[in-house]
Amino acid sequence: MSDFDVASLSCPLPIEQYPHVLLAHGGGGRLMQQLINQVFLPAFGGAEQVQHDAATLSLGGDRIALTTDSYVVHPLFFPGGDIGSMAVYGTVNDLAMAGAQPQYLTAGFILEEGLPMSILWQVVQSMAAAAKTAGVRIVTGDTKVVDRGKGDGIFINTAGVGVVRGDRTISPSQVQVGDVVLVNGDIGRHGIAIMAVREGLMFETAIESDSAPVAADVLALLDAGIEVHCLRDLTRGGLASALNEIAVAANLGVRLDERAIAVRDDVQGACEILGFDPLYLANEGRFIAIVPSQQAEAALECLGDGAAEIGVVTETSKPPVTMMSEIGSLRTVDLLSGEQLPRIC
Repeated sequence: MSDFDVASLSCPLPIEQYPHVLLAHGGGGRLMQQLINQVFLPAFGGAEQVQHDAATLSLGGDRIALTTDSYVVHPLFFPGGDIGSMAVYGTVNDLAMAGAQPQYLTAGFILEEGLPMSILWQVVQSMAAAAKTAGVRIVTGDTKVVDRGKGDGIFINTAGVGVVRGDRTISPSQVQVGDVVLVNGDIGRHGIAIMAVREGLMFETAIESDSAPVAADVLALLDAGIEVHCLRDLTRGGLASALNEIAVAANLGVRLDERAIAVRDDVQGACEILGFDPLYLANEGRFIAIVPSQQAEAALECLGDGAAEIGVVTETSKPPVTMMSEIGSLRTVDLLSGEQLPRIC
């Protein structure tokens, strides 16, 4: 036995709490944040490790971004995308949130015994097309097969590497009072697109996922000289969770303007029927950029049609994120205890 005895280490929280967290919530929300802060960070990185979509590292004089993600979305195919294209775009987008130009991806496949080869072919071809669109190469991978009934078709794990543009640090630590919050488009479509297919719901108009690569928009901001302080893609937990995480990490507040946040009428209608809040729905092609207020107009020009200024950074506040509603009342925008919709990516 080595000096490092894993069995002797004490768990920071009662271990019986975690099956509930993992099985019932599947990622996102207050409970998963607790799991990250009290289990993974102390074991792997310590409290000083920056929580971001990608790690920024120095390698041979260059700054690179490194990220990894796993995709378990159900169903495998949905309006506007599938698990294959999402695995590429999601990884590329995580690299972009660190201010990096994505370069290379890996792909690991967990395949369930009995999976039709036609489905695997569709997913692989979708990944290849998405990689071409995003300007990256899938350079290595792995395949494993699990017993029938234990894999739900396909799970995909990816890792991505990109080259960081310039020497700017993009993280919550750079956010300042008076900065503005920009979003690159309407929110909530991915979550509703998944829910509609999963539950067999039919709406008057087809609601497609916003799944898309966003690195080109981020690089446009950086190339234009915008002093980007923080970036975050709005995947699990949506806009509300992303802003809460940033506000807490920066020890600042955020005040949102509901009138400035675009939600399509069909998405809003579906949310009202299903009891969802679009602020918490996952997106796969949306991100927020926090920039100095004097550069907001130039930044919006870089982001193009659909982008909007939706809020401002304030002094530390409790709750950390609030929103002025359309009728002029102030609403708390808190973290959910779990996810509105699991298996979303």
